[in-house]
Amino acid sequence: MSSVNEVKAGNVKIGGDKPLVLIAGPCVIEDEKSTLALAEKIKEITVKAGIPFVFKASYDKANRTSIDSFRGPGLDEGLKILSRVKNDIGVPVISDVHKIEEVEPASEVLDILQIPAFLCRQTDLLVSAARTGKTVNVKKGQFLSPSDMFSVVEKLKSEGNPNIILTERGSSFGYNNLVVDMRSFIIMRDIGVPVFFDATHSVQLPGGRGNASDGDRRFVLPLSRAAAALGIDGLFLEVHESPEDALCDGPNSLRLSDLKMLLDQVSAISEKVKSLN
Repeated sequence: MSSVNEVKAGNVKIGGDKPLVLIAGPCVIEDEKSTLALAEKIKEITVKAGIPFVFKASYDKANRTSIDSFRGPGLDEGLKILSRVKNDIGVPVISDVHKIEEVEPASEVLDILQIPAFLCRQTDLLVSAARTGKTVNVKKGQFLSPSDMFSVVEKLKSEGNPNIILTERGSSFGYNNLVVDMRSFIIMRDIGVPVFFDATHSVQLPGGRGNASDGDRRFVLPLSRAAAALGIDGLFLEVHESPEDALCDGPNSLRLSDLKMLLDQVSAISEKVKSLN
């Protein structure tokens, strides 16, 4: 297995020879109370499992199927809530940035700036994020090969920022479907940066419900196990206490009650694989 650069998110170390890291939370910030409660519950599970944890939630889901889809509280209110998660719950936080104008205020709160998959080739956005010096997580576009991400990494490094993560989230496979090419973890890791697997977006069925995306969470666990066997540095999961009631990405979100079982299995596989290298 190739060696990769080590990066940080708050007090969480990612990559290098460090253990598997979890990025998890709801698709979108629904309200302050539920967001803080979910962050606390996920933290309790990860502390017991001995897995470093970074909380994720979007303050604005700009890429939604319908004009009527819930997008979140917006930049200002969303960052206030994420700041409370960071300070009150005591975990690092990550969220999407969609526009250059969002980067500076977001970097004042977020430990990791995330570039959404559909924006992963937007040079000005990548450069602006890199200039903050913060760790930048780039979701691999559904329309790109894993080797295409080399150029994305070069754009970020052009600003002197080595703090980079790449995340696999499936590739377009015909209409309303995604498939995960397991070779991508090895190919992207060979670039020299930590690689995460977004297991919940990878089982999404984009636009599968006509005016909303569908998904099949049955495959989250087996795909996560397979990715761990290939030496990923972290797992990215959308988690919700009641996915049926989620305001975004419910069909592909992992049920909170299933998180411990998944982490137990995936971390065991990850530890075994790392011990062989």
